[in-house]
This record gives sequence, C-alpha cells and structure tokens, in this order.
Amino acid sequence: MTKRALCIGINNYPGTDMDLNGCINDANDWALELDSRGYTVSKLIDKEATKAAMVAGFKKVIGGAANGDVVVITYSGHGTYVPDINGDEIDGLDEALCPYDLQSGGAALIDDEIHQLFAARAPGVRLVLISDSCHSGTVTRAAAPDPDADAVAIPRFMPMGNWLPPDQLPRGASGKPLASVAVTSGASPFTNALSRMAGDLLIAGCKEGPNNFSYDAKIKGRANGAFSYYALKTLKTLTPGATYADWIAAINPAFLPSVSYPQSPQVVGTTEARQQKVFA
Repeated sequence: MTKRALCIGINNYPGTDMDLNGCINDANDWALELDSRGYTVSKLIDKEATKAAMVAGFKKVIGGAANGDVVVITYSGHGTYVPDINGDEIDGLDEALCPYDLQSGGAALIDDEIHQLFAARAPGVRLVLISDSCHSGTVTRAAAPDPDADAVAIPRFMPMGNWLPPDQLPRGASGKPLASVAVTSGASPFTNALSRMAGDLLIAGCKEGPNNFSYDAKIKGRANGAFSYYALKTLKTLTPGATYADWIAAINPAFLPSVSYPQSPQVVGTTEARQQKVFA
C-alpha cells in the first residue's frame, strides 16, 4: 500500500480584499504530520495554487494511486459559491474552493469539477479529505470577542461579490446583481465528490448549512485555522489504533466549538469508514 498526500494552503487572494493568515501554516503543519506517518507529500502554497495547478495536483496524486492506496488531500483557504449552470443544485449555487488566481483567472474549482477528478481514480483507492474552509453563503456571523483569543477570528468564506464580475452574479427581483445570496444546502465542495462505496471520508472544520464557518485564528501568537490547530493537537494525544470517529470526538466538544471559534467539526462517511484507523 502506498500513501500519498496533497496539502494546499492559500493566504493571498489578489484583488479580492479577502486575504487570510493561517492557511500556509496549516498546509505546512499537515504536510509535516503526514510525512511523519509515511505519506509521500506534495504541497501547493499561495501563488503555486492556481486553479490549473490544483487540478493538475489532484490528477497527479489521485492518478498515481493504485488499488489499496490511500490519498489524503488537505485544503486550507476560502470556500465560495458560484451560480449553478447545470441545474443540479436546489438553491441554484455550486459549492467551490477558491484558488490563488480566483479573481484574476475568474474561476473557482466547483464541486462538479472535483467530483469528476475524484471519479477518475483507480478502483480500490480510498480518499480522505480534510477541509478547513467555510460552507456558508453569507458572512453575517463573526466570532465573539474572547480574552483567550489573540485576535478577532476571520471566517474562511469568499462572497461572490468579491471576485465575480457583475455580469456573472445572480440577480435579484430588481434585476440588479447580488453580491451574496441565501443558501439552503451549504455543503463542502468535497461532499458531492465523496464515494461512500469506496470508503471515502470528509473531515470538515465546520458543519454544513448556512452560517457555518471555519475560522482563521491566531493562537499562542501563531496564525492557523482553528480546526487545523486543534485537529493536529488532538491527533498527537490519540491512543494507538484510534479511529477517525475517536479523533473527531477528541476535538468536539472539548476544543471546538468555543466562544472564540464557534464551529463544530464533523466527519462525513459511512460508519465503517469512520471506524478506520487514522491515516492507516
């Protein structure tokens, strides 16, 4: 069995006024942890993580895997939405990841594209997806001030109005472009790409649905995703043979949600998949 990983971290989103601080640290931290567990790790950091490079990175790490191999993909950055064009979304929006060139390239990596990339895997390849980004349609909820937090937390969500040109935005009843809209699903872009038959898992920093955020945090003087920080912290405390379900139970509710970071991590997959040993 071969173990492969791709770790993506994007702080800089040119032209959007929505830069983050902790995503590169997240990607480097995940890469170090996975390397120590025998994974062959590749990374895409900031300007390396264009949409074309992300697609190529997914193809390489997934396409190079064979029956019995495990692929781990971590993503720390903004999540967003785009108007759905194929009619498969109830709320008319596709969930998406935000590449570095989101504004200059004008394209997010949408869930339909991720599904196609994952569907091209060889039979017997299992995927573990770790998403430290938002699953929300509006930025209306901010973390409350907390004396234990080093700084005000920032939601990792990119409103459409910060990157899409007006002629591509959905329109309201008045006919004017809408920079943000209400959503009904609010899923991770990875959710529709999961294959439960193949034993895939999604480990997400927050719940699905409207007004659920993964936060960019500053803890003990260092920028990180709140979820990535506590996920890696608890990972080091797990007993040998601990499962993914054990891991999430160690994070939630002991560390998250908190006053400063009101997000509830979750693991999505079959009962059998959740009972697999972590990163085995």
